[in-house]
Amino acid sequence: MGAVLLLTGRPGVGKTTLIRRVAEALGDRAGGFFTEEIRGPQGRLGFRLVTLDGRAAIFAHVDWIDRTPHRVGRYGVDITVLDDLGVAAIREAVDHREVVLVDEIGKMELFSAAFREALEAVAASPRPMIATITRSPHPWADAFKRRPGLELWELTPANREALLGRVLRWIQATLPRSRG
Repeated sequence: MGAVLLLTGRPGVGKTTLIRRVAEALGDRAGGFFTEEIRGPQGRLGFRLVTLDGRAAIFAHVDWIDRTPHRVGRYGVDITVLDDLGVAAIREAVDHREVVLVDEIGKMELFSAAFREALEAVAASPRPMIATITRSPHPWADAFKRRPGLELWELTPANREALLGRVLRWIQATLPRSRG
C-alpha cells in the first residue's frame, strides 16, 4: 500500500501552487495533473486540467452551465475531460513515475466514478501520492480522508512557505531506498 498525503485548506490559500512547486522539484519523477483557473476581464470563467506532461483541456466553464448535468456553483463540468485526461495521467504516473500528484479532489472531480476508482487504485499501489482535497464536507472525500495510514495536512498562510520542504522530505521518506 502506498503512502498518501492529502493537503487541504481554504480556497485560495495556495494548494495548487504547492502542488506545482512539488512537480517542478520532482521533474519527470512525478506524474499526474493540476487544475488552473481560466480568467477573463469579468473574473474567473472556469478551470483547465493540465497534466504534468503538458496536455490540457477545459474542465469546467461558466458557459457550460446548461450543457451538462454536472454543475458546481456557476460552472458546468465536463467529466469526460477528467475521465479521459486526468484519469489517464494518474494511471500513467502509477505505471511509470515515482510519485503521483493530483490537484484536486474536489466537488467537480468527485462527479467522476473513474476518478474515484483511480484514486483508490493509487492508494492501494506502492506509489506515494500527494493530492489536494476539499475541506468542505463530501461523503466520499470524508471517507477517503479517514483511510488508515493516510496523512492530512492543512495548508495555511502561516505555514505555506515551509510546507514545500516538509512535503519533499515526506516524499524522500516514503520512496523505497535505491539499491546500489
